[in-house]
Amino acid sequence: MENIISVQDVSKIYRVGSEKVVALNNVTLNISKGEICCFLGPSGSGKSTLLNLLAGLEKPTKGRIIIKGQELNKLSENKLTKFRQKHIGFVFQSYNLLPTLSALENVSLPLAFRGISKKKREKIAKKILKDVGLETHLKHKPTQMSGGQQQRVGIARAFVGKPEIVFADEPTGNLDTKTTIEVMELITKMARENEQTLVIVTHDVEVARYADRIFYIRDGRIDKIEENSARV
Repeated sequence: MENIISVQDVSKIYRVGSEKVVALNNVTLNISKGEICCFLGPSGSGKSTLLNLLAGLEKPTKGRIIIKGQELNKLSENKLTKFRQKHIGFVFQSYNLLPTLSALENVSLPLAFRGISKKKREKIAKKILKDVGLETHLKHKPTQMSGGQQQRVGIARAFVGKPEIVFADEPTGNLDTKTTIEVMELITKMARENEQTLVIVTHDVEVARYADRIFYIRDGRIDKIEENSARV
């Protein structure tokens, strides 16, 4: 399988006053096209830092991150922004929906950045909102929806442009057990149907079980890698 993500000897060190805090320490990993992976670890393990680096939101202190053949830290901010818009989708723990916009407007927003006409992007957004079970909530604003419904809007927004990679940062952190199962089944189903690469960050072992491979992260290092035989 072709690698869509390659992390080579990556470290991330933060300076806090005169102290050095090592968030990631010589991490190397590869993720294949269409694979569902999970970074699993406790709070402070470095898993979210790794996701931020993969998303190009931060730069590594050392090492290389290559996505779709592009070395991220060699791209200008402008090119990096365009790269994310074209190739990457995000699902956040706190949903990150714009409160003044309806579900339809929130989901169609990424398509606006691609220059797609309003009529076409609303048609695409309506279809994906129907796919996530929210066809009756098109005009609802975030405050008019439950946490689970807001996360479904967030998922629709992440997948609407059919990005090759979707990053999900603690996507079920604010949800109850029943809704967690619904959201994880939805997010993995959509990724598999579209042959997208999905990278999930979580501290929840139950969420990790939805992945093909689990990277256990502790103290800024990969502790072990486990293949999920039921999934692979």
